[in-house]
Amino acid sequence: MNPPPATPASGGPPVIGEVRYSLPQLLEELAIERSSGSFSMEKLDQNEIKKLFKSRTPPRRVKPKK
Repeated sequence: MNPPPATPASGGPPVIGEVRYSLPQLLEELAIERSSGSFSMEKLDQNEIKKLFKSRTPPRRVKPKK
């Protein structure tokens, strides 16, 4: 069987546009996000995730004395 012919998505290359943001507005949003509880929870979740993937070394066995 032959695969179905591919259809072009939009006919031309994608258009890339530049977006500019106000620095004072971004800093204000950042301050609000940092003071909210959700940002603290994200930091906590990251620490818990790191603990899960941290390489665990088994405790060393002490050699018996003769």
